[in-house]
Amino acid sequence: MIELDNRTDKTYNFLLLEQIADTLTDQEIELILTDNTEITEINREFRGIDKATDVLSFPSDPFPGAPIGSMVISVDKVASVAQELGHSNDDEIALLFIHGLLHLKGFDHEVDNGEMRQKEVELIEKFNLPKSLIVRASEE
Repeated sequence: MIELDNRTDKTYNFLLLEQIADTLTDQEIELILTDNTEITEINREFRGIDKATDVLSFPSDPFPGAPIGSMVISVDKVASVAQELGHSNDDEIALLFIHGLLHLKGFDHEVDNGEMRQKEVELIEKFNLPKSLIVRASEE
């Protein structure tokens, strides 16, 4: 189940996001939708990086009944990347949601041996989505 905190006026196919979530976890996920200004502040505070990013994931400490964690997505990044790559905003937010949720599940493409990319490809195909950034980058 997704606990949505939409701090914008944008709407997306949240049913698709719920289906993706149900495929990967039965734990609650906090999803915060925001803009580049706020995600820059969050990125600076928690990662020491003073710039906007597309998605941030914050896993929760495990305890019985705990949510899997929180995810923050920039709707500004969703719109700009979707336009740049020629797919829908719904597709782009679904790709970012998959990416962020895999991080919440413990995957890390920066240190693994392709396991996260492989899982992303599996989910992209299952939900008939365009290739994600991590998949496109690995094919170059």
